[in-house]
Amino acid sequence: MSELRKQSNQIVSVIQCSVKVKPEEFKDWVKNRSSKYILNLKEEKLISYEWHLSDDETEATLVELLVDSDGYMQRIKNHVESPIASEVMELVDFKGWLVFGNAKPDLVEALSPFGAKFQNYFFGFNHTL
Repeated sequence: MSELRKQSNQIVSVIQCSVKVKPEEFKDWVKNRSSKYILNLKEEKLISYEWHLSDDETEATLVELLVDSDGYMQRIKNHVESPIASEVMELVDFKGWLVFGNAKPDLVEALSPFGAKFQNYFFGFNHTL
């Protein structure tokens, strides 16, 4: 059984988007391009990379879970250097970016220009730990 915890280094990123292309094109890109590409990077600190779609398939949300702030900095670096970075811009418009967890100053500095909002970890538990 999990214990209550006062501290966590995990980072959760929630990126909300509007889908600009036909839903089938976006879903194909997620399944056959972005998710496979990210998985094959074998980033040690990336726990999960998961897309979610609204019922009408016009809104999408990417949720990423990472071990810590340094892991997310590596995720951002890998993203910027990848072909996925330009491809996603053709498929979606970004609406919002939430980052949960104790982000280090370098992560805050890197994401703030893109409108990311940050909340520090407070208290809770996680059964997977």
